[in-house]
Amino acid sequence: MTKNYYEILGVSRDASPEEIKKSYRKLAKKYHPDISKESDAEDKMQAINVAYDTLSNAEKKAEYDQMLDHPQGFAGFGAGAGYAGFDGARFYRQGGQGHASDFSGFEDLFGRFGGGFGGGNYQYQRQQRSYRGEDQHAKIEVDIDIAYHGSTQQITLQIPTLNAYGEPEIQRKTLQVKIPKGMKEGQQIRLTGQGQTGINGGDNGDLYIEIQYKDNPRIRVEGGDVYYTLDVASWEAVLGQSIEVKTPAGMLKVNLPHNAKTGQQLRLKDKGIPAKTPGHLYLVLNVVNPPAHSEQEKHAYQALAQAFPHFNPRSE
Repeated sequence: MTKNYYEILGVSRDASPEEIKKSYRKLAKKYHPDISKESDAEDKMQAINVAYDTLSNAEKKAEYDQMLDHPQGFAGFGAGAGYAGFDGARFYRQGGQGHASDFSGFEDLFGRFGGGFGGGNYQYQRQQRSYRGEDQHAKIEVDIDIAYHGSTQQITLQIPTLNAYGEPEIQRKTLQVKIPKGMKEGQQIRLTGQGQTGINGGDNGDLYIEIQYKDNPRIRVEGGDVYYTLDVASWEAVLGQSIEVKTPAGMLKVNLPHNAKTGQQLRLKDKGIPAKTPGHLYLVLNVVNPPAHSEQEKHAYQALAQAFPHFNPRSE
């Protein structure tokens, strides 16, 4: 008996639309006449297309399931034309006049017709559908400066794909990518038509590039906020001096608080990643003491110790 549509696609009757689509794409890549080496690839591809056309449409699928559950209601169909054993599959009206033009001649429903059906003059017509290529995804790492200023970069990606014979391979793509300022980590840039090639003349899929920022020991990004570790001299921190700082947002003048400590954070409003709602830039202070090499430098620390005889950094 002719296989039903679920058997053709290799899925169960309770398969989800995603599972049906996944199975169809796998089979299409295997049996498409343009790439398959099998002699009956065209016939198999036609059957796969018809099965998917029905099972991917909720209304057609429901009617087809009804026919599978109640085949006796269709047992006599086609008997007048000398065809028995109709398996209850979906038949399609095309709106023509007379018996012959009322039905499409899918082989997996009625077999190969030859000259006609039911006394008509119907000829079987093959129709190949076009299918859009798969979307692809990739990640690139960029410097944090690009988040502030944007950039157009030439990048080379190695993307897993399938060749013309359905075999997995790595495809190298060199592309000019415009990265707008304000991109947050994890956001994607869509490159239309740069995904996998369509089947049978279908549109190419799209390529989605996810932005990641390069690791930097001094910079941490959280959404639109940027945390930047800033080294300051001990006297700058203690005296609360005004200093100029090179930050991801550019050169900024910063007034340190009096007796600033390591780990203390200074928030610079709206100086984070620029956007409609910009993030903030947080300066995370790291107080640094200079090393003493010369005798003069050592005397300076001795004078400091004498100036603070009661200071104990280990006291609670």
